Amino acid sequence: MTKAFYILGLFLVLWAFLAQGCMSFRITDEEAKKQFQSKGLELTVKTVKVGAHNIHYASSGDESKPTLVFIHGTPGSWNAFIQYMEDRDLINKFRIISVDRPGFGYSDFGKVLNLAEQSKILNDWIKKISNDKPVYLIGHSLGGPLVAKMAADEPDRYSGIVIISGSIDPDEEKPEKWRVVLFKGPLNYFIPGAFRPSNKELWYLKSDLRALKDDFSKIHNPVYFIHGDADTWVPPTNVAFGKKMLRNSSQIGELMLPKGNHFIPWTHFAEIRDVLLHLN
Repeated sequence: MTKAFYILGLFLVLWAFLAQGCMSFRITDEEAKKQFQSKGLELTVKTVKVGAHNIHYASSGDESKPTLVFIHGTPGSWNAFIQYMEDRDLINKFRIISVDRPGFGYSDFGKVLNLAEQSKILNDWIKKISNDKPVYLIGHSLGGPLVAKMAADEPDRYSGIVIISGSIDPDEEKPEKWRVVLFKGPLNYFIPGAFRPSNKELWYLKSDLRALKDDFSKIHNPVYFIHGDADTWVPPTNVAFGKKMLRNSSQIGELMLPKGNHFIPWTHFAEIRDVLLHLN
């Protein structure tokens, strides 16, 4: 019994240390650059200081063209959108940027912020990298409400936003009270990699979305919804909610993908790329 107890204790200690090194959902800058070079493409990777925060991002395409900014869900990092950044049709038309959200990837990994704080930081980051051309925000999953918040906070900065499988309706978010037990207790140390900050921000999300309800009326930009009709993680009813709340948007578009699940950015690449190609 004592031996088994010590073995279990050793396993838990090793897990607490080793699990954080995996499941980070990120690749090194060197790995990413080599991947692009193998396809005859150039990738630029940078980290810029925004106040007290470090924002890490990657870009491809012509720096002088209109910009697509991809914002990942939770957990995740900028490389979730490598397929889009490598696409030559998109590169011919846009500068393409994908960012590690605050607390993920190489943007102060583990330091979790709510949507309002992330919006402020990323809007300030956009100002720093601006080339005075149109900017379009594309957010997947939790990135969906974030791009909505960014556009509400600075509607004149963006030419449009695309919400892919976005969780924007607070009434569709389950309470999941067990999450707070994880990140406020010792079990937090056993959550692997990026799932630790992800768990914490998902706990924030319901209150974040309730606050966001008052911001939708500030969005006058064109908004395009892309969702899978078989998404069981973020129900497609989120689209109807968004269309109802965006009463001041200049234009609202929708693409509902038959049999599409929550992972449509990768399973329905061609359809989503076609939407993006018609943004400008």
